Amino acid sequence: MDLSSLKAAAGSRQSSNFRKGRGHGSGNGKTAGKGHKGQKARSGAPRPGFEGGQMPLYRRLPKRGFTNRNSKDIVAINISVLERFDNDATVSVATLIECGIVKNPRDGVKILGNGEFTKKLTVQADAFSASAKEKIEALGGKAEVI
Repeated sequence: MDLSSLKAAAGSRQSSNFRKGRGHGSGNGKTAGKGHKGQKARSGAPRPGFEGGQMPLYRRLPKRGFTNRNSKDIVAINISVLERFDNDATVSVATLIECGIVKNPRDGVKILGNGEFTKKLTVQADAFSASAKEKIEALGGKAEVI
């Protein structure tokens, strides 16, 4: 089991357009799921994150740095991983996903030059390091930027 396979229990989720407070027959009449009395039962209840006047958590925690919205999340693959392909094969991002080498290509795949490489391949990727390109072309292969 992993986080990506978790699902809500059957019948536990209701649609967001459910009409609350429309009689007992609906199963959500009278108090409309708000219980009896109290601040949360009334209109104008405090916003999410309100802590009764105490400094809220989102303001107590320090803020550091920033997130660059233009940055790209590139997946790096070492050239030694490409040894599993046959000679004269064409290796693209789609074939890397098929073989399970790359799970999510995100913003692109870059081939790095770490490790031994002995096959003649046509490799199609978003980027290549200089050493990876050199190793691929030294064996008669092609490094194609897509």
